[in-house]
Amino acid sequence: MSAECILGSTDAAKSAVSLIGGYIVTGGTSRRMGRDKARLPWRGVTLVEWIAMQVRDAVGDATLVGAPDRYSDLGLPAIGEAFPGCGPLSGIEAALRHSPLDLNLVVACDMPLLESPALRELTAAALVAGADVCAAVNAAGGLEPLCAVYDRRILPAVSRALVQGRFRARDLLAQLTVNTWRASDPRMVTNANCPSDWDTLLRRGD
Repeated sequence: MSAECILGSTDAAKSAVSLIGGYIVTGGTSRRMGRDKARLPWRGVTLVEWIAMQVRDAVGDATLVGAPDRYSDLGLPAIGEAFPGCGPLSGIEAALRHSPLDLNLVVACDMPLLESPALRELTAAALVAGADVCAAVNAAGGLEPLCAVYDRRILPAVSRALVQGRFRARDLLAQLTVNTWRASDPRMVTNANCPSDWDTLLRRGD
């Protein structure tokens, strides 16, 4: 079940700080990119640092999910996964298990155009939606599981899916109450998955 999120008020956007946890899923082996996407240079820092800055600006907190030792030099808090190698759902599970808060923003590390004003809109919408998930919609009209706010009450369902070998995040979302949020520019939730994606961004000068 899904419905369109109604954008929250300015007060709601401000209250997201301290009410919503922030997590960045660092991803797997980056096979399609050929190198670690999280460490691609972007706007004077690494891509994962840029995303962490946007998340922290939006909700006041940013924790990396996945392989803490790999990013220890960045000085960012990081947690491991109980189900490494099982895709985005594993990162969502780790974030919800770690967080003391009911609502948690979970984003991928490979969305270079994602910025804090958009994330503040998403979190404001989640605060008023009351759904299991408030997820961004991508340019193709599909849900983005790794640009979404999750209620921690779904942790048992996420864990159960992983234990049962059901690793597709979108399959789980189909069983939950999901509200959608549309960015003013759908490119904001575009992933840089391969060298051609990255080259296009660099040529455009974003």
